[in-house]
Amino acid sequence: MDGRNETQDIRSAEENQTDQHENPPPPPNPIPSHPLSSPAAAAGGGGGGGSSSSASTTMARIVSRALPFASRSPQLGAALIRSAPMRCPPLPAAAPTASLLTWRGFTPSSEPSRSGPPPPPLPMPPFAGFLAGIRSFRRGRRGQSAARRAQPQDPIPSPPPAPKESEIELYARIGIDDDTPEDPEVLNIVEILKLNVPMAMKIALDGLLDSNYKTRDTSISDVGRYDKVEVSVLLCNDNFIQNLNKEWRGEDSCIEMLSMSQYIPDLDVPILMLGDIVISVETAARQAEERGHTLLDEVRILAVRGILRLLGFDHQTSDESAVEMEKEEQLILKSLRWKGKNLAKSVLDSGKRHTETSDGQVTSGLKRAGSLRFYRPKFKYIFCDMDGTLLNSKSQVTARNAEALREARSRGVNIVIATGKARPAVIDALNMVDLSGRTGIVSESSPGIFLQGLLVYGLQGREIYKRNLDQEVCREALLYSLEQKVPLVAFSQDRCFSMYDDPLVDSLHYVYHEPKAEIVSSIDQLLGTAEIQKVLFLETPEGISSALRPFWEKAIEGRARMVQAQPDMLELVPPATSKGNGVKILLDHLCISPDEVMAIGDGENDIEMLQIASLGVALANGSEKTKAVANIIGATNDEDGVAQAIYDYAF
Repeated sequence: MDGRNETQDIRSAEENQTDQHENPPPPPNPIPSHPLSSPAAAAGGGGGGGSSSSASTTMARIVSRALPFASRSPQLGAALIRSAPMRCPPLPAAAPTASLLTWRGFTPSSEPSRSGPPPPPLPMPPFAGFLAGIRSFRRGRRGQSAARRAQPQDPIPSPPPAPKESEIELYARIGIDDDTPEDPEVLNIVEILKLNVPMAMKIALDGLLDSNYKTRDTSISDVGRYDKVEVSVLLCNDNFIQNLNKEWRGEDSCIEMLSMSQYIPDLDVPILMLGDIVISVETAARQAEERGHTLLDEVRILAVRGILRLLGFDHQTSDESAVEMEKEEQLILKSLRWKGKNLAKSVLDSGKRHTETSDGQVTSGLKRAGSLRFYRPKFKYIFCDMDGTLLNSKSQVTARNAEALREARSRGVNIVIATGKARPAVIDALNMVDLSGRTGIVSESSPGIFLQGLLVYGLQGREIYKRNLDQEVCREALLYSLEQKVPLVAFSQDRCFSMYDDPLVDSLHYVYHEPKAEIVSSIDQLLGTAEIQKVLFLETPEGISSALRPFWEKAIEGRARMVQAQPDMLELVPPATSKGNGVKILLDHLCISPDEVMAIGDGENDIEMLQIASLGVALANGSEKTKAVANIIGATNDEDGVAQAIYDYAF
């Protein structure tokens, strides 16, 4: 940039003059913050402009104030730094009553700074709001530099008139979208940006006076005629910026940053409204990881890029414009000693985020493992089935499903298992992916719904509901198993019983994680040993449909009901009970509204649960009756259907 070396040439002279001011004036009085509204309501687009003014000949005295974000901001402190951006002495501690961040530079002028409070700000446009200050001083320095370069034969230039001091304040506001969770790192970045954005704006605005870029819109060339300059920065997640991009530009895609100008040419007002910069911290976090630097580094880069867009740079119009914008961006980043990356390479990387599937559909891959950090949960609870849902066809929890559950938990979502399995079976299956125990999603001290809703555990794992199968139905079922040689397992809380050894009985333990069945010698011994909640027949799907179902429909006569969660299993349970009934009992116990619940299942025993929940997701491998009542039909259990449902619908 023209004139930047001249700025550096006189830096030492400025610093010597600065050292003479041992008692700088106190910060100005606090300026009240203003409400922040949605950026979608802002007017303008791209970069705006303004005309030059004789005020640009004034000397530099930079004053910037950072207003706190209206709804979410820790108390600000005060800082005193020099006008040279490359050299900043340690910042003194803030006074307890300080509410403004003051950035004050010094000039060779001996005129003291204004000590009175600043005038009240004009009414703020939608989403306008960060106050910072800047003074134009490049032209005065050009004259000094030219005098030093004069040859001996050149006439001695007449001394310039004494400069008239003026101040320009630059207002800016750093905010976070309400739908973005309060991530500690992001909140820290907000505080840092309150100082960083004015520093970047000072350099960018200062460079407008003598720049000779051919592709920049020069509508805004000199801010000397303004009393104030305004800009705003909003941090958000991908959902927010994608919706805004669709509304603002008609493009239904997620991008890392949007800049929206509020500048109105020929408007004779003392305030220059540059516009709004919206940054997706989720995309920024992903790009930071890919590029090997921190989230703060990436947000700084995007903030600088947004400022340049508002000042008339546009890398998308031509190759030359991309080169010029990249040059100015690198100059600003280098001046501030911030990490940067080639703009063209950054644009290329961002274009790779959208991929095309085999069926021609374009997917952005926004919500995936590790990407939920900046999404606010839509639900407080997810009720999830096991067999055919969380477990794949090999009765295993996949790594992607496990990571999705961890991500959801890390965002404050409670996972509740609602299954026909016994509790030990669920603990064993989830233990294989480190999701059981007190730090997991299921344990002996966590809420859960087991044995088709016949056993419900509440807070601290306390039993709040149990229903037993009629003993005569149990006796008839055990006798049928012995006479027809159809394997049967009787469930009693955390134990299983059977009348004889059989490979299918063993498969319940070795494949489905159920407690290993205890073999008893007689029906009376079994019924005298434990209370039975349900019995389960193991048979082929053909055998169940042709023999078992017709027989037991007549045999139970309202004393029990049949449940078929798996094609090769038929269960007898007490009447007027279901997994959905267990869900209702647990919701009442936990004081949870169905509006706070998302449910995922596949079998007919999940129908009532999906109907109760605010959002019911049936996996594609589920029964037709289940899919008919679901709000959403997801992927299959062998395609990580639970993970996809969480990423797509829980946030």
